[in-house]
Amino acid sequence: MDTRTPYLNTLDLPDGLHDLTNAELERLATEVRTRILDVCSRNGGHLAPSLGTVELTLALLASLDMHKDQVIWDVGHQSYAFKILTGRAEAFSTLRTKDGLAGFPRRAESPYDVFGVGHSSTSISAALGFATARDLSGLDHHVVAVIGDGALTGGEAFEGLNLAGHQGRRLIVILNDNEMSIAPNVGAISRFMSRTLTRRWFRQTRKDVLAFLRTIPRIGGKLAIYAERGEWSFKSFFTPGMLFEAFRFAYVGPVNGHDIPALRQHLERALAVEDGPVLLHVRTQKGHGFQAAEEDPTHYHGVGHFVPETGRLIPSSSPVPAFTRIFGQELVRLGKKDARVVAITAAMPDGTGTTAFQQAIPDRFFDVGICEQHAITFAAGLACAGYRPFACIYSTFLQRAYDQIIHDVCLQDLPVTFCIDRAGLVGEDGGTHQGVFDIAYLRPLPNMHLLAPRDENMLARSVVTAADFGHPLAIRYPRGAAFGVPVDEERAALPMGVGEVVQEGSDIAVLAVGRCVPVACAAAREVEEHYGCSIKVYDPVWLKPLPEEEILSMMQHFRYLLSVEEGCIQAGFGSALLELACDRGLLGSFVLERIGVPDMFIEHATQAQQRAELFLDQDGIMAKLAGLAEKAGFQAKQA
Repeated sequence: MDTRTPYLNTLDLPDGLHDLTNAELERLATEVRTRILDVCSRNGGHLAPSLGTVELTLALLASLDMHKDQVIWDVGHQSYAFKILTGRAEAFSTLRTKDGLAGFPRRAESPYDVFGVGHSSTSISAALGFATARDLSGLDHHVVAVIGDGALTGGEAFEGLNLAGHQGRRLIVILNDNEMSIAPNVGAISRFMSRTLTRRWFRQTRKDVLAFLRTIPRIGGKLAIYAERGEWSFKSFFTPGMLFEAFRFAYVGPVNGHDIPALRQHLERALAVEDGPVLLHVRTQKGHGFQAAEEDPTHYHGVGHFVPETGRLIPSSSPVPAFTRIFGQELVRLGKKDARVVAITAAMPDGTGTTAFQQAIPDRFFDVGICEQHAITFAAGLACAGYRPFACIYSTFLQRAYDQIIHDVCLQDLPVTFCIDRAGLVGEDGGTHQGVFDIAYLRPLPNMHLLAPRDENMLARSVVTAADFGHPLAIRYPRGAAFGVPVDEERAALPMGVGEVVQEGSDIAVLAVGRCVPVACAAAREVEEHYGCSIKVYDPVWLKPLPEEEILSMMQHFRYLLSVEEGCIQAGFGSALLELACDRGLLGSFVLERIGVPDMFIEHATQAQQRAELFLDQDGIMAKLAGLAEKAGFQAKQA
């Protein structure tokens, strides 16, 4: 037995938490925090937010009956302690690894994960659904939503609050307030939330009011006692309670989120309310208990490998900069030349590489918070007024603004550039974060144009192309290191609807998208050497509009073709090729095999493992090409 974790190794979790004293829970908090640090140092993950909710999670599980009560986490960045304390302590070492625990709550993983998440601002709406189902079924249990202050800036959170207050159902919303999402929060609501109760004016006002009450004859003493007992109501006049009570929520707090006795006391108060929704305001410190994360919660929000004793981050082994960093540098370069260029991100300046723009041109940088819908319509307004907004958002998060892309940008044919980071497979974040749908969901939209640069030089040229393009334009690029291709000194714009032959060949044609192009070239050379065939590799550059005449020419001159894309195969690039062939009467004149993401959600694993399983790495493409070579009559050379 590991003597460092006597509670985790001996307790029947989560039921065993009910019998622990507050002091024992505090010792268990240290064990849980140590386990999170140890596993995240090896596997990566959302470290700082989960460190900040250890005591809150312990207090919740010690107060609830998890055989019937339901806890819904927002986003899931905060849920590692919950995983450990709900029977997954031993399996926690597999976090974010292939076939191991997911990095977010996942219903298939545990009965305690009652709602799967990965995107923000959904918990209140989902919890209200659970509470409504409870009431319709005549049941009697608690439903608790845990939402961070960053997620609370998302519009869906307020839609949920609005209906919950209107219905008046019994529901507890716990606001985990650490004054941060991934980056520091922005907006008027955030500033309102961060008002502190320790300011001198509040203390003096409280003192004066209580003194006044005591002067009232006969009843003054009792009034003062009631005021102090109901101090949360008194506080709400000066604090966010005023906001939540406007939504018809009873407001409790704020309470120190690292003080287990206080947390349990306030939780009991919230659980005792029977006639409507309650908001419990908990103040926590992101990264609590780990100095490096406390001092730099942004960089330790989601980490790779690090040294747990010191917090020193272990750098990537690749000497080549990531596509994200290259994009950020090119946007700064363009912004310095063109005063119309504006950068927009939705709470992800580091993740989208726009921190460089923020530092270089702060007056034209806008972090709008966790609200992708607003980001796109905000960009549309800027575009109408003559600016050239670059909306920099992960592929998976851009899905949340689909209506705004259609109605506010494409319908009006506005020059908004969608800089789609994390396009393709993203690795350990799993099914909620894979950026595999953007080709399919953007390709059908009138006025939309779509570029897929294959390397850093093409990415730089794509950014230059966007400046004077004059129409909606999306640029998709992947997570991870680029290929070390030098960038042209003079970045020429890309001619619309024109592709490039990257490697000449005469027997088989490969049409590859984005980062798949260099990988396909390497695979083609290997197959050429082993089979003695000649393989052409073609980069369409533009996925919309397609270089139709160039592609049609290949369909007419090659019997065997292969399409390769790191996106969903349904409605993707390969589908566009088949549509084109059908429209021109060429179906049946060639054989097209397609490599892409099948009709399934891709779960967590490394990017390399995901690509290998989907034939999207060099070996997979070689296998498909070898099969086509054999169909074409070529035989593998003897070793």
